Amino acid sequence: MKNFTLMILCAGFGSRMLNLTRNTPKPLLKYKNKILLKNTIDFFTDIGCDEILINTHYLHNKIKKYLEKNFKNYSIQIVYEKTILGTGGGVKNIFDHTKRKKICIVNSDIFWTKKNKLHIEHFISNYQNVSHCKMLLSKDINFIGLKKEKGDFILKRNMVNNWKKNNEKFYYSGFQIVSKNIFNNRKKIFPMNEIWTKLIKKNQIKGYEIPSKIRHIGDKKSILEN
Repeated sequence: MKNFTLMILCAGFGSRMLNLTRNTPKPLLKYKNKILLKNTIDFFTDIGCDEILINTHYLHNKIKKYLEKNFKNYSIQIVYEKTILGTGGGVKNIFDHTKRKKICIVNSDIFWTKKNKLHIEHFISNYQNVSHCKMLLSKDINFIGLKKEKGDFILKRNMVNNWKKNNEKFYYSGFQIVSKNIFNNRKKIFPMNEIWTKLIKKNQIKGYEIPSKIRHIGDKKSILEN
């Protein structure tokens, strides 16, 4: 897959990391001696990403300095949120900074590996055909690191729905493809969950189960695990 836009969500406070994010923004923490943000940038540029947009807020100057020092020759644009916009508002705002109408969105706390590469390439291979939203999901057995006791979603005939008790557990992998049109008539600050709820009611979120393992570095415990 070549020539796609990626937004990396980096505006959060990383509060579940406790003291680790007191002076360091979560995207700049290390797992297996590699900075999370670098892992994400390296992984997606390797499979053809040619435009990266990163929203920032908490300790934003440290992220800015890190990118200027280590990725000065990359097509990376930083979008600073003076007031944090939430996951949904942050994505909506990003469309003001790219000409593309469909973009990939990734959380900054997923640690991608070579085993994920072919599956991600398959997932985004027809991303221009996504009419609303396409979500990458992981079964409980393949989702490592921080996760809830309850599942996030279910996947049936390639469509995403809300998880209910006794359903098989699927977790959101931290990666999705969205179309600009799903943010029409939305307020400035809101969570992405509001968009997902609306789209699920209309049966407008497609899904794909990733067969390889996904590691979510979501809290202090998970960053210390091997």
